[in-house]
Amino acid sequence: MEFIDYYKILGLDKSATAADIKKAYRKLARKLHPDLNPNDKEAQQKFQQLNEANEVLSDPEKRKKYDQYGKDWQHADAFEQARQQQGSQGFGGQRTYSGGGQGFDESQFSDFFESMFGGSGGFSRSGGSRRQTAQFKGQDLSATLRLNLTDVLKSQKQTISIGEKKIRLTIPAGVEDGQTIKIKGYGGEGMNGGPKGDLLITFEVFNNTRFKRLESDLYATEEISLYTALLGGEITIETLTGKVKLNVKPETQNETKVKLKGKGLPKYKKEDQHGDLFITYKIVLPKKLSEKEKELFTELSKLR
Repeated sequence: MEFIDYYKILGLDKSATAADIKKAYRKLARKLHPDLNPNDKEAQQKFQQLNEANEVLSDPEKRKKYDQYGKDWQHADAFEQARQQQGSQGFGGQRTYSGGGQGFDESQFSDFFESMFGGSGGFSRSGGSRRQTAQFKGQDLSATLRLNLTDVLKSQKQTISIGEKKIRLTIPAGVEDGQTIKIKGYGGEGMNGGPKGDLLITFEVFNNTRFKRLESDLYATEEISLYTALLGGEITIETLTGKVKLNVKPETQNETKVKLKGKGLPKYKKEDQHGDLFITYKIVLPKKLSEKEKELFTELSKLR
């Protein structure tokens, strides 16, 4: 896999602080966001690389591994484990390997395993010799996909581009903001015949409605007149699936909550199961009363 310099993507060097990384990411994200560059494939690719760079460099542990092993940073634990085995099993003199931000090239990688396992061939017991080649899973890739809240009402299929690769995937109904799903085998190539890495897709769900979301439940405030609250009546409200009529009971108090069962969002991967919609009534008092209205309200107050 071609090496991507995460520091270069953010316009920083290795001495950058966590605050520098956060500031650079936010500045570039605003500039390269797909919503601002809808037909610019190059900008979309850069945005994906930017998210990948931020994910690694904003995490102290991942950044430490990246600084040491470069593009092979996800294999850092395996490298360290193999090196420890080399020392404990007495394979020879100790070497120090550092990616230097660029990772292992092919000759370094071969030398590394040759020094540990005495050869680079497959596993063999013939002729009294024993050779091993360690296999490593490929690098996981990360991508961000932005949706509107109304997009998650039903499962849908979308085609996304990861570099030059186009991937058609099913987006489950009810997916949440910040949720990450894994697509196995769509990451980087493995090493020494190891399996491919995975593709991790994080969803940004923009709430383009008036409702507040809490998992699969929705919440909203609905204004009703003083007269409807006192005498009762029928009102019509908008839901995500159309208009619904509600009967307001007489003498309804301010901040009264009612539940519309099944009028929330679908539960994750379960389009036939929905959360609920909770409506809170807000009573709106009349303004600019006429003299006659004031007189009638005065009479009502005397009755109380």
